[in-house]
Amino acid sequence: MAEQIIARAREHGIYVHESAELVSLLMQVDLDQHIPPQLYLAVAELLAWLYRLENGQTMSPPPRLPAAAEATLKP
Repeated sequence: MAEQIIARAREHGIYVHESAELVSLLMQVDLDQHIPPQLYLAVAELLAWLYRLENGQTMSPPPRLPAAAEATLKP
């Protein structure tokens, strides 16, 4: 189902960000659980990038996953 959503988004010109590192880390978080503090910065930066994108302020790729998050959680 996720692949269909991604394909549909691309068909409509919607940007799809790919970050294997972030996906790997977020997959360790159980659904309906809080985001671990180690991922706060990564999630905050991604949300800030999305906000700027929606307001026409940037089209550059979102920031890379902070090294602190990668080092703290096992991928």
